[in-house]
Amino acid sequence: MKIAIVGVSGAVGQEFLRILEERTLPVDELVLFGSQRSAGRKYNFRGKEIEVKLLQHNDDFKGIDFALTSAGAGTSREFADTITKHGTVMIDNSSAFRMDADVPLVVPEVNPEDAKNAPRRIIANPNCTTIQMVVALNAVEKLSHITRVHVSTYQSASGAGAAGMAELEAQYAELGAGKEPTVAKFAFQLAYNVIPHIDVFTDNDYTKEEMKMFHETRKIMHSDIRVSATCVRVPVMRAHSESVWLETERPVSVEEVRAAFAKEPGVVLMDEPAEKVYPMPLFIAGKDPVYVGRIRKDLTCDNGLTFWCVSDQIKKGAALNAVQILETLI
Repeated sequence: MKIAIVGVSGAVGQEFLRILEERTLPVDELVLFGSQRSAGRKYNFRGKEIEVKLLQHNDDFKGIDFALTSAGAGTSREFADTITKHGTVMIDNSSAFRMDADVPLVVPEVNPEDAKNAPRRIIANPNCTTIQMVVALNAVEKLSHITRVHVSTYQSASGAGAAGMAELEAQYAELGAGKEPTVAKFAFQLAYNVIPHIDVFTDNDYTKEEMKMFHETRKIMHSDIRVSATCVRVPVMRAHSESVWLETERPVSVEEVRAAFAKEPGVVLMDEPAEKVYPMPLFIAGKDPVYVGRIRKDLTCDNGLTFWCVSDQIKKGAALNAVQILETLI
């Protein structure tokens, strides 16, 4: 099996490398692609040094079975035909194709069968906030249909890539030295702050990030579920957190939901509040699953429940989910 990584020098591209190194996928050959800036760099994979090739419109993808792409929506749109024209299946981490009717949007714990119907040979990886939420919601959906969700997200700097993490680190250092902080990647200083603004605002005053959670959740779960989100950037290096309120068609007990989370693939239950056991990004960064805790009945709605979930944005929120799609296909 021959696999390519497109955008290997970015945060998600580097995570692709680490995950493929860790897992037992039968990779006979790995080909790395990057921009003009990263072409020529060398990375080690399973004891071999591989040089990054320049991504260009040619026949370099001939013979490649799968391409894991994370180079931004513009690059994905521009190079999709080049990548897929010889039969390569493109598993794309950008927002370019997520809502296209003929492109499946896949979270393997929730809708793995969708991955097998990709007429354009493109499979989309959902937004990071959507991925971790639907993995958790799927456990509850099996008990009773979820009609609506309210969610507030607490999104780490890693959601803005390697540059976002570097900027947060630099800001703390600059402020500690009495200097003005560098603000380039985020709308405002993130250090010692939270920013209720991720992506651009749309006509209804929700941001694109918030609307992604509405539309993507419905597509992945094949559901009429309605999601109202407020997405917030917080000064955390890595791993996103979400506070989720949901309403089901019938009342579901906390005990039922705990049992459902405990047996749900991809979910780890951490819910002993009296013992201070609940998920936090500090301890979840670098781990694979979605961690769930703080499970309670909603005091405002008889059919309501609320919970807290945390997951590593670069792993399950991006690179790991894409690799799991690849594993589903093979």
